[in-house]
Amino acid sequence: QVQLVESGGGLVQAGGSLRLSCAASGTIFRDAVMGWYRQAPGKQRDLVATFTSSSSPKYADSVKGRFTISRDNAKNTVYLQMNSLKPEDTAVYYCALHQRGYTYWGQGTQVTVSS
Repeated sequence: QVQLVESGGGLVQAGGSLRLSCAASGTIFRDAVMGWYRQAPGKQRDLVATFTSSSSPKYADSVKGRFTISRDNAKNTVYLQMNSLKPEDTAVYYCALHQRGYTYWGQGTQVTVSS
């Protein structure tokens, strides 16, 4: 079993920054892949940023150049640095861990960007 705990969401003005963290615990295999998704009200959950199976970062076009995903393997933690935030970035952000054909999700953290 895997548990994911997110932190770092909040309310910020447009142009501001936030840093999200996601700490994973439990049985985590070395080939696990972690990433971030978001879901705005009335919309589907979409990929924001993730590490691929080759450990390269991958970003949604809408966040390229503004968001950066990073990780600390020793702590099983992944981060999302979000800069130049826009009102359209407002959503619940979810951390995900994919391993052995299964996906685990965190509880989500709200990010609200005011104009």
